[in-house]
Amino acid sequence: MDLSTTTDAAPPAPQASAESGALHTLGVAALQAAYRAGVLSPVEVVRAVLDRMDRCEPQLQATYLLRPEAALAQARASEGRWRAGAPLGPLDGVPVTLKDNIATRGDPMPLGTAATALVPAADDAPPAARLREAGTVLVAKTTMPDFGMLSSGLSSFHPLARNPWDLSKTPGGSSAGAAAAAAAGYGPLHLGTDIGGSLRLPAGWCGVFTLKPSLGRVPIDPPTTGRCAGPIARTAEDAAWMMQALSRPDTRDTMSLPPADIDWPGACAPGAEERLRGLRIGLLLDAGCGLPVETEVREAIERAALLLERAGAVIEPMAPFMTQGMLDGMDRWWRLRSHLDMAGLPAERKARVLPYIQAWADSAAGMTGPEAYQAQHQFHLTRVAAVRACAAYDYIVSPVAPMPAFAAELPSPTDDPMHPLEHIGFTVPFNMSEQPAASVNCGYTRAGLPVGLQIVGPRFDDAGVLRIARAFEAIRDPQRAWPDLLG
Repeated sequence: MDLSTTTDAAPPAPQASAESGALHTLGVAALQAAYRAGVLSPVEVVRAVLDRMDRCEPQLQATYLLRPEAALAQARASEGRWRAGAPLGPLDGVPVTLKDNIATRGDPMPLGTAATALVPAADDAPPAARLREAGTVLVAKTTMPDFGMLSSGLSSFHPLARNPWDLSKTPGGSSAGAAAAAAAGYGPLHLGTDIGGSLRLPAGWCGVFTLKPSLGRVPIDPPTTGRCAGPIARTAEDAAWMMQALSRPDTRDTMSLPPADIDWPGACAPGAEERLRGLRIGLLLDAGCGLPVETEVREAIERAALLLERAGAVIEPMAPFMTQGMLDGMDRWWRLRSHLDMAGLPAERKARVLPYIQAWADSAAGMTGPEAYQAQHQFHLTRVAAVRACAAYDYIVSPVAPMPAFAAELPSPTDDPMHPLEHIGFTVPFNMSEQPAASVNCGYTRAGLPVGLQIVGPRFDDAGVLRIARAFEAIRDPQRAWPDLLG
């Protein structure tokens, strides 16, 4: 595939660059067409995105290392390549943000916590390297909570991030700033990470799209069990364009998959909804652990299932397969890991970590060897249970979370460090089973908060999950206008 061309589905280029008020909302295909036709420059688009960020950030607080001059320098270089007819690929000149924990050469990586020494990174992490090679314009990094261990935007280093749909609510986490940035219109593409729901939870609570890829599909450094990097965008199509760059190989990821010839944009081509016919889709409404699903969330998911059924899919209720013991075991193992990590910090630096995280991690101080083994074993049991439960279906749909976005100031829905993960029962099993899973908006609460639908596919079927998500986007109920923070 010629990376300098777009798909047949690309929309026409904007007719005039004077429409700068909307440039920050343009998707990847529209930007490609405009750059190619010469009716827009990456410089104009980046300026529009920076203006949007300048006006919204005092309320949203989603960014870190926002450096307009550096972004404009990258945009001018991209402008020169497009004028010469030699773009680096379809993402050349497209604005992106990267989560704080994705290393970028020469920049400190605080990991969301004031306890981290701010040492410049020696190299780009694999996702950052792929996007730099593709010619994207890094407009900012985005915020996250301490060590990525919260599903909120609460951080001892970054200002408190908020949800564009309701500034009193959290954007979720740990990819907090990335999801808030996507919903607020900080350009089309944002990169986050996920080890138990950190892409899907904030995407669901902010009403945007994300794909947690199959483990190893997007090389990452350092790799670890369940950890993935993936795109956050307003549409599945934009996420597909980002996956085309992100999925290129990198030897630093010892868990990465072999390179695969996947037509990522083709997965979101028109007519995807026709492929729903005859699919056997499991409907999971009970995680089997954690907090119960709230009524408005259940209603939105049931409505989404009905729409899929009307489009020709066969919807079958699923029994829960997770147990509270599995969730608690994973929680205890992560507590122990974090406790050991913080034990290596000088006392004055550990004291800077959020007290909630300190209390959570230090509760593992007396864990015995057998207890640690039993806790770690729950990851394997979760993997086995998830694979078995999904084997009978082509795809699975479920809530992303059992509740809508909660108060911004809270570290977790329970606000209890002894019960911090009661909301990840739908998301975490698919990290452990290595299956691709997306979040796509499927409705709103009566208060106007988005509700995320999780779509899960078989391991390695990332393109299939994108295809089903794009199909659902085509048949779902009309979406509300994106939040306007500027009133």
